[in-house]
Amino acid sequence: MSPIISPSDLKRLPTENLIILDARTGKDVRQNYLEKHIKGARFIDLDNDLAGIGENAAFGGRHPLPGIEKFAETLSDLGITEDAHMIVYDDKNASNAAARAWWMLRSFGFDKVQVLDGGIQSAEKNGLAFSSGEETFEKAPVITKESWSWPVSSLEDVENDLKNNASTVIDVRDAYRYKGESEPIDLVAGHIPGAVNIPFSENLDENGNFLKPDVLREKYKVLLQNKPEHLIIHCGSGVTACHTILALDYAGFNIPDLYVGSWSEWSRREGKEIAKDI
Repeated sequence: MSPIISPSDLKRLPTENLIILDARTGKDVRQNYLEKHIKGARFIDLDNDLAGIGENAAFGGRHPLPGIEKFAETLSDLGITEDAHMIVYDDKNASNAAARAWWMLRSFGFDKVQVLDGGIQSAEKNGLAFSSGEETFEKAPVITKESWSWPVSSLEDVENDLKNNASTVIDVRDAYRYKGESEPIDLVAGHIPGAVNIPFSENLDENGNFLKPDVLREKYKVLLQNKPEHLIIHCGSGVTACHTILALDYAGFNIPDLYVGSWSEWSRREGKEIAKDI
């Protein structure tokens, strides 16, 4: 199953076992959901449902993964059963929480998970039905899992792999953040020494939709030529990195490692070297 689905294909899907998740973020996001969302969509929150935010971002970053048991309870509360076919959308072309939700659901063990290409804007443009207010649904039995199944890297893994030239570490943040020109979110500007910059925005076309799989595949083959095959993807806090993992999966590559702590952890950890290209 393709990890990306178009609004027109979503229209044609059978509704049995279909669950749509609204993963928008930002100010007043819950109110925005109540005012308008794709018909039937259930709200999933980045900070509360897709992360287990700790007291110190120097250990885990700004959006560490929640415990697997906590996420299982979230799925139960959302009425998600083992045979569910899930469609996730946000309003930032999957660069924020939609791709993170996709990664977590697939890593939890679900096979039928897709991200809506173009997000809520594309859904509206293509005439999908919308509704407002709360959606009603029943809780589902808790699904038990022991751990995330997709690969993750720790700060120490990233450091060791770069030292030994064992992995290509990709920083998907915008170029100005990577270069250290300015940093709008974290405390220090710059990047992990040895990481290469391939901004997530380069996964998209001029309309904000994902590039076609063959275009993405050729693009990354060229960009990664003569570099270690094993990939570790990171961003600011381990959320937008999932956008590039999604793009790589769409293009037919193996699932790379996610460095969840990302720049928010590295830049706060005492003694870690910081590079700038300015």
